Amino acid sequence: MTRKKVTLAYITNDSERKASYKKRKKGLIKKVSELSTLCGVQACVIIYSQYDPAPVVWPSPLDAQSILARFRKLSIMDQSRKMVNQESYTRQRIKKATEQLRRLQKENSCRELEAFMFRCITGQASIHDLQITDVSEMSWVISQILREIKGRMDAMAAEHQRKQAAPLPPLPPPPPTPPVVKEAPPQMEEDGNGMESFPWNLVQSPGGGGGGGMDGSGLGWDPYLFGQSSSSQSGQNQNPNLNPFNL
Repeated sequence: MTRKKVTLAYITNDSERKASYKKRKKGLIKKVSELSTLCGVQACVIIYSQYDPAPVVWPSPLDAQSILARFRKLSIMDQSRKMVNQESYTRQRIKKATEQLRRLQKENSCRELEAFMFRCITGQASIHDLQITDVSEMSWVISQILREIKGRMDAMAAEHQRKQAAPLPPLPPPPPTPPVVKEAPPQMEEDGNGMESFPWNLVQSPGGGGGGGMDGSGLGWDPYLFGQSSSSQSGQNQNPNLNPFNL
């Protein structure tokens, strides 16, 4: 849970003021003690109030006197270099807030002019609506936008060149080549006499699709036709040794 913001003003109620004094006095002494321990610096606290008969001194009167004596040995310029009072502190805060306000006003003006420029590009506004006092600032806004666009283009071009100059990743290894299976030569079947029969699967008819054996796919002659021609000549030549199928 966040702490409630406290208004820095004089507390008019006596009891509330006294309670706040006691609480904040302990907190101030604790902070100074932590600062001295953590940073290794010499510090002291002297508080005068209407609620204590004697001033409150931390860490002790002797240590406080030693620190004050060391401070008085410095020159007037060194003593007052970082010394502030309520008036000077308030002036510093006002100056800082004024500079921050001026910076925010300039940023808002640039954003308004940028939005007006894009409305002119899309046809939603006219350049004649621009005031004469904002012309120079509009020129600065346009130059700034062009500079940003050029910077982005240069960065993209450099990134593209870097990607092209980068070495290509190695190609994956090719898949293994399957082993070549060789077809077995045609087997010669044996007939009933214990002899190997002729490989008829290698024979194609000249009239078929094989092309008559000129393409090397068959022997180029039909055994059926060959058998008919042999049987027609059997009347003239009855010698069984001339039969090509009688091995």
